[in-house]
Amino acid sequence: MLPGGVPMAGAAPPPVRLLGEQVLPFGLEFDGTAVGGLSGIDFAARTGEYVLISDDRSERDPARFYTARFAVDDKGIGPITLTGTHPLQAPEGGDYSALSVDPEEIRVDPRTGDFVWTQEGERFEDLLIDPATRIAHPDGGYAGELPIAGNTAMRATAGPRRNAGLEGATFAADGMLFVTALEGPLLQDGPAPSAAAGAPVRLTVQARSGPVLAQYAYPVEPIFAPGDGNNGVASILAENPLDPTKLLVLERGYVAGQGNRIRIFRADIAGAGTVLDKPIGGAKPVGKQLVADLTQLGLGHVDNIEGMTWGPRLASGERTLILVSDNNFDDKQKTQVIALALR
Repeated sequence: MLPGGVPMAGAAPPPVRLLGEQVLPFGLEFDGTAVGGLSGIDFAARTGEYVLISDDRSERDPARFYTARFAVDDKGIGPITLTGTHPLQAPEGGDYSALSVDPEEIRVDPRTGDFVWTQEGERFEDLLIDPATRIAHPDGGYAGELPIAGNTAMRATAGPRRNAGLEGATFAADGMLFVTALEGPLLQDGPAPSAAAGAPVRLTVQARSGPVLAQYAYPVEPIFAPGDGNNGVASILAENPLDPTKLLVLERGYVAGQGNRIRIFRADIAGAGTVLDKPIGGAKPVGKQLVADLTQLGLGHVDNIEGMTWGPRLASGERTLILVSDNNFDDKQKTQVIALALR
């Protein structure tokens, strides 16, 4: 393999290759809102549009999602055209008030076309806000909520750490199951990842109607370098819509002064033991293998990638994987939309 992920002459094609990227300009406005903080992406087959959720906590504009169109083919990824935006409506009606919600992942329900989205929750001094999985109609209207596993609720000495709550989500088993992932370990599950050791985080499987069926321990990698940093699960995605046991897991790592390291793993929960209502070390963990390390694919810059979804299949037979980065509304960061091809 040559630098930049280019195969040597006569070598087999790489299992993952970069098709291209688009960068949305900082300060972009659309329909009276600041475009940024894009932390989740999915494809709506009924409309042919991508759906992107912003993690704006109703501080700049009401918590919201966007719709967009762009082409992906063997030549790369085309320009991003935003086509709409809608505020997410609160259960009691109206927009979410400032700091009352922290949107993270968004998925299109393959059976209804509604949007199911996660919010991370909050832990700050005496303020405890439970994570949530909520359902929105395509116009943003509130359409219901799925229960969360009891051990993922915010408690004074238990539950998610701050900024390490409910993050990733995906439909599985032809839409009959919904799987969610915490970003980091629960307080009761031990320390957060360090440069010396990884940590287990919980994947929760529930029926689309709500009942929680199982939880599994997914082993997050250690932080990639010493220093002030973190590593955790930012997104999950069913590898095959019919197979509930295979997931792609996006681990997002950051170390101050060194930047981001984004790795995508294939996780296999077949054979793992459930840790629902059990200590996380009490059962066999989820198996995993590396699929892609974005630092090795020839990108000039890898930002804070937080969302992923499947794009169209190429004429070569490869599948495309679309990634999006959260710029944290910071002019020193980028909103990247990246297309990869996977054999």
